[in-house]
Amino acid sequence: MNTIQISNMRQKTSILDKSISKGKGEINMNCFALMFSELVQYCQGKAHTVNELQTRLSDLGQEVGTKLIDLHFVREKNSKREIKLLNMLLFIKSTFWKNFFGREADKLEHSNDDDSTYYIIEKEPLVNKFISVPKDKGNLNCAIFVGGIIEGILNSSGFNAKVTAHWHKGTTYMVKFEDHVITRDKQMDER
Repeated sequence: MNTIQISNMRQKTSILDKSISKGKGEINMNCFALMFSELVQYCQGKAHTVNELQTRLSDLGQEVGTKLIDLHFVREKNSKREIKLLNMLLFIKSTFWKNFFGREADKLEHSNDDDSTYYIIEKEPLVNKFISVPKDKGNLNCAIFVGGIIEGILNSSGFNAKVTAHWHKGTTYMVKFEDHVITRDKQMDER
């Protein structure tokens, strides 16, 4: 007689199943510095001006941001996608920043003179910590890479915006939303 043996097989968990917030969240800073330095050098080799270099860094950041927001919602089963503008910005300032940079962004401010402009302020961005800017590229802010990540997150979440990085109070990410996003948010407030 043939017998069938049933064994207790452990189900393999995919890396996508592991929660972002429950991991150690630690990365070797030397490895990060080397990787980001190589990224900047790669972009610099293809750019002729500071603006072109910042555009390339922003574009790469947008690709990363699009993938990070999808990864967050795949891993965090109880998380919900935000539909309100301010809630989305608070998510980026707190939850996203904590998960990927180890702490919250320093401030979130709304522009006094423009309803469609918000500022996320970070006094000491991790990406600028290891970059020394040559004198001929004096206004280069490599934190535009993080600005691109923010833009990628917002755009893939339905909050179309343009994000730029400026030297002010450390680094200020200026988030300028398209008019239809502001109109939609105001209509949701009226309900």
